[in-house]
Amino acid sequence: MISLRSLQLLICLGALLICRNDAGANSGTNFFKLGTAAYEQKDFPHATKMFATSAASEPAAGTFQNLGNAEWQDGRTAEAILAWERAACLKPFDRNAENNLKFARESAQLEAPELTWCEIAASWLPANVWAWLACGSFWLAVATMMLPGVLRWRRSATQQAIVALCLGVFLLTLPTNYGSWTRSQIGFVLKRETPLRLTPTAEAEAVTKLAAGEPGRVLRERGNYLLIRTRRTTGWVERDDFALITPR
Repeated sequence: MISLRSLQLLICLGALLICRNDAGANSGTNFFKLGTAAYEQKDFPHATKMFATSAASEPAAGTFQNLGNAEWQDGRTAEAILAWERAACLKPFDRNAENNLKFARESAQLEAPELTWCEIAASWLPANVWAWLACGSFWLAVATMMLPGVLRWRRSATQQAIVALCLGVFLLTLPTNYGSWTRSQIGFVLKRETPLRLTPTAEAEAVTKLAAGEPGRVLRERGNYLLIRTRRTTGWVERDDFALITPR
């Protein structure tokens, strides 16, 4: 049996975890308010810093949306596009993020990332929702198949229909979950005139130079370099010059 001292310790640990989560949420809210105040005062560098800190503490579509606005006002096109893309991932079909991305790309003459049909379907819902749908439908199908035998219930047509429905949902989520994973390999060049090199070394010949905000897809990693594929060609860039939509 659990002793009274152990029970008290568990209660204290639970209270500490709750307080820590509340503190994290409150700190994220406070940084968001500070960012909003700085943005209204047109102190865009400080607003950017506050919104970025808030997003790191408590990621939310609205926070990334405001971060993108501050980055854009501060003249950082690539960082603004990255923030708006992250907002769109958390809140699909958000018109504000969509309109901002369209305007920014037209202004900077940049193209949107090329998406496969799996990635387009995956963008209809946040990635974690597709994961929960896959897990929930699979285990519900397993439970519906196993419970009648364990509890000695008579199998019915309703149970079979539930199993078929759950398995159908599970199979349909497989392409979207795969699309969510491949989409997480997409990112954007952060610096202007970023060299795209033939090999992952600083002395390698530059195939071309990439514009800030240009999209690419990570194919491989080696040391401090990433092999990316752009619409034009494939080559290596330094890790610090490229940021993924879904940070690792």
